[in-house]
Amino acid sequence: MENKMIILYIGSSSEITDLLSPNPEISLVVQQNAMAAAQYLESGPLPDAILCEIFLAGGSGFEMFTFAREKLNLTTIPFILLSFEFKEEYFKRSLKVKIDDFYVLPVPSVESLLGRIKFLADFRKKNPDDKPSEVDPIKYKMPLSKRLFDIIVASVALACLSPLLLVVIIAIRIESKGKIYYTSKRVGRKMFDFYKLRSMRIGADDELTKLAKEKNKYVVEQVRASIDFSKPCPKCELLPPGETCSPVLHIGKITICDYWYIFQKKEVALSKSTFVKISDDPRITRVGNFIRKTSIDELPQLINVLKGDMSIVGNRPLPLYEAELLTINSISKRFLAPAGITGLWQVELRGRRGFMSDEERKNLDNKYAEHFVGDNYSFWYDLNLILRTIPALFQKDTV
Repeated sequence: MENKMIILYIGSSSEITDLLSPNPEISLVVQQNAMAAAQYLESGPLPDAILCEIFLAGGSGFEMFTFAREKLNLTTIPFILLSFEFKEEYFKRSLKVKIDDFYVLPVPSVESLLGRIKFLADFRKKNPDDKPSEVDPIKYKMPLSKRLFDIIVASVALACLSPLLLVVIIAIRIESKGKIYYTSKRVGRKMFDFYKLRSMRIGADDELTKLAKEKNKYVVEQVRASIDFSKPCPKCELLPPGETCSPVLHIGKITICDYWYIFQKKEVALSKSTFVKISDDPRITRVGNFIRKTSIDELPQLINVLKGDMSIVGNRPLPLYEAELLTINSISKRFLAPAGITGLWQVELRGRRGFMSDEERKNLDNKYAEHFVGDNYSFWYDLNLILRTIPALFQKDTV
C-alpha cells in the first residue's frame, strides 16, 4: 500500500481540517500557532507539504515560510499560503518571496488541492535551491529610542519602588501560603515568562473554566453556533432562477454560493468571544484586590521590560489560550506591536471603569500596532499614553 502524504496544516480553520482529514491519501498534522509549528518542524517527522494560514498567533505565514526555508533549510517541501480574503499586497508579497502557492479560502476541492501539492512536491525536489527573497516589506521594528526609554524607566522605577515591593511581598506572604509571584506563558511578539505579584489564592487557575462561563464580561449574549445553510442568500434571491451571485460551493449534499458562505462564516467568527475577563472574581485575595486596584501587581513586569520581553507601552501580552484564537487578519495585526505594561486599550478600559466590548478592544490593539509599520512610531504618542495611565491607576474596579 502506498504511503500516505504527510501534510502539516498551520492554522485553526475547521474548513481545512474537515476537508483534508477524511482523505485516505493524506496524513494530516495540525498545529494551531507558529510556536507549535516551529517546534514540530524542528523535532517531528518532516511533512511532504506545508499549508499555512497567513495570520498566526505569535507570527505570520510569511515568517513561518522564512523560518522553514532559511532556518531549517526545508527547500524541498512545498509551502502553500492560505488567506481568508484576497488582498493584492499579500499576493504580490507571496510572489516576491517565492512562496510556492497562494490560496484564498475556501479552496476549490480536496482533489485539486492534492493534485497541486503533488505537482509542487515534484517541482521542489527538482529545484531545491529556489530560496525566498530577503525583502520583507511588512515587518515589525523596535525603535532604538523606545528600547533605551524602556531600560531607563524600568531601572529607575525598580530602584525607587523596591521598599513598596518589599511591604507588599510581606503582606502577600502573611495572608496566604504559596509563592509571592505568579508566572505564566504569554505571547507578544514572542512567547515569554510573564511576571506578576500573586493576587489570587493558590489553585485559582483550576476554577477559570467554570467562572469564564458564568462571569466572563466579554461573552456576547447571542452566539451564532454555525452557518445556517437553510437560509437563502439575499443577493441570489434578486437574480433569475438558476443564477447565483457568486460561484457555488458543494459541501457534502449541501450547495451554497461563495458570497453567502464567506459572509456567514465571518459573522460566526465575530459572534464568538475571544477574551476572558471575570467580573468580581471571587478568587482574588484581600491584598490581591488592593494591588490590582492600584496596579501594584503589575510592577514585576518591569523585569520583563529589562529582559526585552515587553515594553513600557504596548499591546497587552496574551495567555496562550487567547493568542491561539487570533488567526484572522482583523485581529492578529496586534502582534506587530510589542507587548506592554500599559497601552491604548488598557487606558481606555480603565477610563470606562473596566468595561469595553470585545470588538473595541481588538480595534484599539490594531490601532496601536499601526505605529510599528514603516516609520510611523512616535515617542510622544507613547509618552502621552503613559501620562494618561497615571490618573487611570486610581479606580474602583479591578481590571
